[in-house]
Amino acid sequence: MSAADAWERTDGTSYPTGYWAEELAAPHDKFVGAGFEVDFASPGGVLQPVDAHSADPAVAGEDCGRYVEHAEKALREFGPLLALTDVDIDDYVAVVLPGGHGPVVDLFQDADLGRLLTAADREGKLIGAVCHGPAALLSAVDSDGKWLFAGREMTAFTDEEEQLFGTAEGAPWLLASRLRELGAKHSGGPAYQAHTTRDGNLFTGQNPASSGPLADAMIAALS
Repeated sequence: MSAADAWERTDGTSYPTGYWAEELAAPHDKFVGAGFEVDFASPGGVLQPVDAHSADPAVAGEDCGRYVEHAEKALREFGPLLALTDVDIDDYVAVVLPGGHGPVVDLFQDADLGRLLTAADREGKLIGAVCHGPAALLSAVDSDGKWLFAGREMTAFTDEEEQLFGTAEGAPWLLASRLRELGAKHSGGPAYQAHTTRDGNLFTGQNPASSGPLADAMIAALS
């Protein structure tokens, strides 16, 4: 997960951000329910705050309270997050990248995450990313600057959804457009409706509603 709590805008203002509760809680709940052990990690092991919008029923829906409660309980019981520098990909069968706007602030250029994703992909381990989480995939570049996931099928929070959410204007860059510019085969479904894709070991979800279906697809593949 990201460690960012603010997203700097092109007009110089700072937009508060954090993890999106459903995107962390729904996959965690499903993976633990399927018998997997889950670790949390971030740059420097910093605990990111919850995105306040994901705790607002008017924005995130009436069920958001249970996602917030589950996420906070999971993070509290886990204890200090692992630092990405200390993660050994050989200890894991899958990597899941939740959203909130944080990944477009730090994870998209995090060299430690890039190293982990490169190793995970090389070894055929499952990689999942939802909403703004696919921004973190941009960290996986080789010594020549070539993006590991260029040419792969994926989805992410669409430009339309960013506009509807009110965060497109002033954004340093829009995620779906950036992914396409760098060579991803990006597809999008209807705004805020569940939409997931799979390309080999890469699983992606478009938005918060895609979080549970993304986890279901990954668990089915692991089984």
